[in-house]
Amino acid sequence: MNLELVIDNLSKTYPSRTRPEGVRALRDVSLRIPTGMFGLLGPNGAGKSTLMRTIATLQEPDTGRITFDGLDVLKEKEEVRKRLGYLPQEFGVYPKISAEAMLNHFAVLKGISNAKLRKETVDGLLNQTNLYKARKSRLGTFSGGMKQRFGIAQALLGHPRLIIVDEPTAGLDPEERLRFHNLLSAIGENIVVILSTHIVDDVSDLCSEMAIISEGRVLQTGEPQRAIEELRGSIWKRVIRRDELDDFRRDHTVTLTRLVGGRTLIHVRADSAPDGSFEPVHPNLEDVYFSTLKSASRAVAA
Repeated sequence: MNLELVIDNLSKTYPSRTRPEGVRALRDVSLRIPTGMFGLLGPNGAGKSTLMRTIATLQEPDTGRITFDGLDVLKEKEEVRKRLGYLPQEFGVYPKISAEAMLNHFAVLKGISNAKLRKETVDGLLNQTNLYKARKSRLGTFSGGMKQRFGIAQALLGHPRLIIVDEPTAGLDPEERLRFHNLLSAIGENIVVILSTHIVDDVSDLCSEMAIISEGRVLQTGEPQRAIEELRGSIWKRVIRRDELDDFRRDHTVTLTRLVGGRTLIHVRADSAPDGSFEPVHPNLEDVYFSTLKSASRAVAA
């Protein structure tokens, strides 16, 4: 059975002491999120965490509707939570408790009352997240990557059909990030997994569908590879001096900047080469992401 999370016209405004109209975190967000890994890509402050908390039944929107697996998410919260696994951006642990004891406690809270089944479940999840050898260690001794893998272990309790992970790889070293990617990829085949992140490579590596969000608005949806192909022939590269960067940003749509051998490489989006010093280059998801954000920013300014 294919699952689908449907979000219709979701809006949320937070009160503000300095802005009488409030802060609009979500603006008529509508999405269709199918089975598999779905990337929600946007800068910090884009509204991603507000959307994730709303889907996770932790807060109410001002307007809109969410349905999943035949349930009204906003009205049938307890039933949704039985199907939900959630790893928030700030996942705290009790530092003096072992991973095994803490996961066992979470399993009790999840309703796994049979002791034998609970032990089998806990052991299985610790193995799945490569934490079994550290199961007796206190959570306070875990590295950042180990804590995130423990967070996924607790999110997988109860065989959820919807998993939400919010900025899961921020701050991880490359090895832990790769290990976390492999773990997410393995669990995201037959359920809905929403990966909320500002790290473009996470979406490029893992997700078959995505949405780009900024200032509470959905700017683009679709398949990452298709979005990349749509930019083919319109991305150009050049190495410049660092002190030239501001001028190029003023005069062109710069979609990527990167240091290469101590020099600044830029990608520019244009229908044709800005001048003879630019070379064509195959686009990547960073080009899609930053050109989408810049286009939206120009539209708002106009």
